[in-house]
Amino acid sequence: MTIKQISVFVENEAGQLSKFVDVLSKHDVDMRALSIAETKDFGIVRVIVDDSYKASTVLKEAGYIFSLTPVLAAAVPDEPGALKHILDILGENEINLEYTYAFITRNKDLAYMILRVEDNDKAIEVLSKGGIQLLSQEDLERL
Repeated sequence: MTIKQISVFVENEAGQLSKFVDVLSKHDVDMRALSIAETKDFGIVRVIVDDSYKASTVLKEAGYIFSLTPVLAAAVPDEPGALKHILDILGENEINLEYTYAFITRNKDLAYMILRVEDNDKAIEVLSKGGIQLLSQEDLERL
């Protein structure tokens, strides 16, 4: 139960992020989450969108270099210790967390953590056993 993250290489100069977002918005692609990692010359924009196929198509047509990566989206209740519970499950099962970022939805009681791990199948198994709700791509499209 993974979702698709789109990682886009963007030059690290003024206005490039705006151009990228404009391409998505002109084609009615709705971003759910956004994360940026940058170096001096370029950035990697990681996005979770409502329609990854449509986003991939328009980005390709616009000349962007990107990749699709399967990641997990774990529901995190809005209460103390909820994120720690997820991290403890991963750590106790020796699953390395490569990076994470969050997004919220209209449900005020939940946030979602995007989790990039080295073994999605193992992480899905242990998180599900631990009572953690994971989003599928179809769930994400309905948010």
